[in-house]
Amino acid sequence: MSALRALIVDDDALARERLGALLCAEPAVRIAGECENGTEAVAAIRSLAPDLVFLDLQLPGADGLNLLEALPVANRPAVIVVTAHAHYAVRAFEAEVVDFLLKPFDLHRLQVAVQRARDAILSRRPGRRAGAEPEPADRECFTVKGDGRMVLVRRREIIRVAAAGPGAIVHLAASTLAVRESIAALESRLARAGFARINTSDLVNVDQIKEMKPTFEGDFVLLLRDGTRLPLSRHLRSQLDRIAGG
Repeated sequence: MSALRALIVDDDALARERLGALLCAEPAVRIAGECENGTEAVAAIRSLAPDLVFLDLQLPGADGLNLLEALPVANRPAVIVVTAHAHYAVRAFEAEVVDFLLKPFDLHRLQVAVQRARDAILSRRPGRRAGAEPEPADRECFTVKGDGRMVLVRRREIIRVAAAGPGAIVHLAASTLAVRESIAALESRLARAGFARINTSDLVNVDQIKEMKPTFEGDFVLLLRDGTRLPLSRHLRSQLDRIAGG
C-alpha cells in the first residue's frame, strides 16, 4: 500500500506545524494539505480526496464532529481526531473515527494511530474476501482512563487484565496500561468479546490461551501465549468453557 495522503485540520498554526514535523518521520503518510477552519476543510476533502484526515474538534465557527457527520459515509476519509479535550472521546468514536489523539502526544502514539488508519482503509478496499465480516475484536475498541490520559484500546490487542487495588492493569502485546476501572467493570465491557474471568484477579483473552494444565491438587493452570501462567478457579471454568466453545 502506498503512502496515505493526509489532510491536517487545526486552527492552531503551531499544532499544525508540530504534527507536520512528526509526520515527516512517518513514511507511511504524505501531507496533502492543511486547513485552519471547517469551511476550508470541507472544500479540501472534496477537492483533494485525502485518505486520512487529522481533525481538531474546536474550529472557528464549526464543530469538528458536526463537520465529520455531514460528510457522506461512503466517501468519508479515515479520520484521526486530534484534540486537547478528553471528554469528546465517546462522541468521536460514535462517529466512527479510527483513533483519538489527546494532545500532547508523541511519535510512537502517532504511529499507532496511523497504523490503525491503514488497517481501516485496507478493510474497506475491494479485494477483501466477500462476505467476510470482521470479528468483533477487529472492529470494536473502547477508551479507558490510564496514565493520566484517555487511551483507545482495541480488544484484540489485549492479552489479559489483572486487578490492581481499585483499578486494573491491562496487559498488551508490547506494553501495560494502568487504568482506573475495576476488573469487574472491565469484565462487563469485554464479556461478549471473547474474554473470560478465570479467577478473582484475572480476565483473559481466550484467543491468548495456549494450554490448560491440571495440577496435582485437581485444579488447573492456564498457560498464555506470552508465557504467563495463571490459576483457573474451579467455579469459573464453566465460563471459560462457554466462551471458548468447549
